[in-house]
Amino acid sequence: MAQYDVYANPSQRSGKDIPYVVVIQSDLLDGLATRLTIPLAIPDGDVKVPTVLCPVIVVKGKRLHALAHYAAPLPARELGLAVDNVATQANFLVSAMEAVLAGI
Repeated sequence: MAQYDVYANPSQRSGKDIPYVVVIQSDLLDGLATRLTIPLAIPDGDVKVPTVLCPVIVVKGKRLHALAHYAAPLPARELGLAVDNVATQANFLVSAMEAVLAGI
């Protein structure tokens, strides 16, 4: 499991609106049983979101909003196989987490 790997959302309840999660946890912590993830949600055209907090991330050609304020650990064993890697978009995810942690 690499940092910025994208996985299908293991939650059946939220999977329709949040099809993927992205691992943001450092590879140095691979020994842990969990991975810190950010949900990637289908944009709701009726809701305006702050782009620093909810940047657009492209996964398999689809534009999704990263919901950094909903970052949460998930058991690594529930993630399955990676479907994509968004390391080239890491700066947006890091900025979103900085907005959560420092308000900037």
